[in-house]
Amino acid sequence: MKRLVLSVITLGGVMAAAPALAEGPEEIGVLGAARESLLGDVYAEPSNWRPLTLSTFFSEGWNQAWASPPAGPGGAPRQGWIGAWDGVFYRLGISTFSIADDVNGKDQYAGNLTLYSPFSRRFELQTNYPMVVSNLAGPDTDRRSHFGDFEITPRFLLAESESTTHSFNLAFRTPTGDTRNGNDVAAVTPTWNFWSNPWQTLVVRGGGGITVPYSGFDAGARTTLLGNLAVGYYFTPHDRVPVGDFVGYVAANFYQPVDDRGSKRSTLTFTPGFRTHLGANFYLLGGFEVPVTRQSPFDFQWTAGLMKVF
Repeated sequence: MKRLVLSVITLGGVMAAAPALAEGPEEIGVLGAARESLLGDVYAEPSNWRPLTLSTFFSEGWNQAWASPPAGPGGAPRQGWIGAWDGVFYRLGISTFSIADDVNGKDQYAGNLTLYSPFSRRFELQTNYPMVVSNLAGPDTDRRSHFGDFEITPRFLLAESESTTHSFNLAFRTPTGDTRNGNDVAAVTPTWNFWSNPWQTLVVRGGGGITVPYSGFDAGARTTLLGNLAVGYYFTPHDRVPVGDFVGYVAANFYQPVDDRGSKRSTLTFTPGFRTHLGANFYLLGGFEVPVTRQSPFDFQWTAGLMKVF
């Protein structure tokens, strides 16, 4: 009898909890979803996040507010790294500064601002503002410093579970820079991105795609296959500032020209890097990119970033 009573109580608790677990985010229209995604409390506890599947891509999530997804089953947070593709949606801004050695015989400096702006569970915009690109260019070997090529990227969430995320990006590069800096290029770049937490706090992420330019060939624009794979491990919890969420990783990037406008020699680079939570949702990031193939566009490149999650 005692066992029967316990079974009834347990079943009653499950039945009572079932509606709350099954309930999805509220459908508030496209404009309402955009307003809440951009300005609302997307980090609420308990989270409003729910899984999304590819089979419901056209029917679910477009009129629901984005909510920050939880950590993976092993406890790894969904975060971005320098040199690694995203996969996951974010609401944040990051400013980066990089120094590349031996670009036209001298160092190249670049400063960039990137914003991630979610509009719903399925859609967000990524905007890249190349504030300055400075290198030696032209026969007079004078240093040229200009604004780079602005890029806007619509991003679509294909599927997301507790352990994985898949997204599709469609980046549009606009010719707002200067040819002498290797810019003034117009191109479209479709890519598939993924993120996964297969074991403990180990994260595997990456993807593939292709860049197709339609202007800027004088600046060296090429139709190029792209590939990315990164592996990292988180060592500390989020609140252990200034080394919270400390992750060490290595990212590999592969570039293969496929057109007839020059050499088809491929380029492979590796980027060891880190990310750490400084406190108040500020993060410090760093990466050191090293090419391992011949005829690379630079000898090595340092990149540092300061990020704010909002």
